Formats: sequence, C-alpha cells, structure tokens
Amino acid sequence: MKLREYLHYLSNAPSLESLWSAHTDRMAEYGFDRLIYGFTRFRTEHSLGDPEDFIILSNHSPEYIEGFMTKGLYAHAPMLRWALENEGAGSWRTIGEQFDLGALTPEALKVVEFNLTMKVTSGYTISFKSVSPRSKGAISLAGRAGMSQDEVDAIWEEHGRDIHLMNNIAHLKILTLPYIPPNRGLTKRQREALQWVGDGKTTQDIALLMGLTSATVEKHLRLARESLSVETTAQAVLKAALHNQMFVVEA
Repeated sequence: MKLREYLHYLSNAPSLESLWSAHTDRMAEYGFDRLIYGFTRFRTEHSLGDPEDFIILSNHSPEYIEGFMTKGLYAHAPMLRWALENEGAGSWRTIGEQFDLGALTPEALKVVEFNLTMKVTSGYTISFKSVSPRSKGAISLAGRAGMSQDEVDAIWEEHGRDIHLMNNIAHLKILTLPYIPPNRGLTKRQREALQWVGDGKTTQDIALLMGLTSATVEKHLRLARESLSVETTAQAVLKAALHNQMFVVEA
C-alpha cells in the first residue's frame, strides 16, 4: 500500500482495533515490530494521572506488558522522560549516551536491564505535540530483536519523515475514536443519562425524557460515577467525553 493510500486508510479507520492492526503491520515493514502507544488527558504537574485512564495500545508480548506497564517500570523509562520534555522523534541512542555519562537513575537502569532481557534494545520514540498541558501522547517503536541502533538510525535516515507522518496521523485518528479503559465502561442507560446532563437537563427533565423515575436516573448517574472512578457527575461527563464515550453512533 502506497503512503497516500495508507494515510487515507488511517484517516477513515472505523475502530481502534482495525487502526492498530493495520498500523503495527505497516511499522513492521520498516523493521519496527513491537509498538507501545500511550496517551493521557489527565496529566498534572506531578503525575500522568490514573494508569487505568490511559489509552494504551501495544503488540508487545503479555510478559513485556506485565513488567513494563502493570508493574510500573514505564514511569522510570528514559525515553518516557525524554518524551515528557520534548516533541518529535528521538533515537534510543540517547539511552546509551546517558548510560555512558552515568546519568541514568537506578530506577532507569532497571528499565534498561528489563528491556535487555526482553530483547527491546533499539528503536525510536515519537512524542506527539500536546494541545493541552493536561494531555500527552507518545509511541515507542522497537526494532526487531537483534537489530542494532546503527541499523535503526539508518532506516530512520531514509524513511523517518514518512514514518513520523504516519504515526502523527494515527495518533490524531486515535483521539477521535471511542476508547473504553478496563473497568471504565458505561451501560447504555448510564451514557444516555450523562448525555442529558451534558445537555443541561435536570434530573427531573431526564426522568421524563427517559421514561424513568428520578430515583432511577440518580441510580444510573451514581453507577456512572463509580464506573468512571470520579466523585461528581460533572467529572463523569468530562471523563466520558474525553474518552469519546458520549454522543457516539451506535454500531
């Protein structure tokens, strides 16, 4: 598939699943066969937010995801630190340079050691432009096992602009698609009640519109708050909207 055709496909992908499947296949053609995409809209000065609210897409092995994400190694990953302070594409050569200078923290060294055991040793990280101080997105492109950073840098020298463009388009498309984090899904009734709140309706209005009692509407809103792990209905409306779970077209 030519670049223009692929960009057309990306921009019209109907779901995260179809987009991610096509994108991992496309990146593998360049030698990047293991990817992790991450995005948060809940970043603060001292935190990236609740990991359960992250958008995480990956084709790494379950063992790698368990160690890197579930056990929290990602928080100390050198290229994540780089991504938080920069925008654009960064070669993993930076990690070797920091190692040689003795500039890696003990926690970062544990990440490097873990990556070595999992044969994640060369690659690039793309840090996407943030439109808000609360948001941040990046993608890690790991070279095939056994590829040196010199080989990866040579690939980037020849194809880097196209690879960067494709990942930028994939990122922008991901932001438009519904995403339901684990344990954060809403029922149809919960979503409908939140949508009416977003339209400025009172509980009594919503009860009439949905053909329910006010107590049942309050129950749906309470369960929605619990599902989204927030304290107020206003927070629930915001979080559901940020994950594109509201006003969605039913399949």
